[in-house]
Amino acid sequence: MNSNRRTSRRLMNEINVVPYIDVMLVLLVIFMVTAPMMNPGQIDLPQVGESLAPPVSPLEVVIKKDNTLALRDHARGGKESRVTRDELVAILKGREGEFADQPVVISADKSVRYEEVIDVMDVLRQQQIKKVGLLTQARK
Repeated sequence: MNSNRRTSRRLMNEINVVPYIDVMLVLLVIFMVTAPMMNPGQIDLPQVGESLAPPVSPLEVVIKKDNTLALRDHARGGKESRVTRDELVAILKGREGEFADQPVVISADKSVRYEEVIDVMDVLRQQQIKKVGLLTQARK
């Protein structure tokens, strides 16, 4: 009698997942019902008006065919005036007081030697000009 009883009881190696499925379905229904009722978080972004200071127009240093320098100030009408290197330094020092990050562009005639352009860039670097660009013309 004892031996029959032992053979009828075996260990169960399976997990009953039906209760887990029931719980998951209940949770799914709860989330489906409550999700439309929730308000999405709203973020109040800061408003930006016009900037306090308009961007500074660049100074244009023109190097002509005969290696003379001219300065064109686009902020003051764009009129071209002939300058020497010393006058250029004086003007740049004067503008440094007005605008700390005064941009300067160099426009040189295509026949001007590369060395002349580098010399003007060196003068600008000595005056602590951080924004220096080269003006070019697009090919046709």
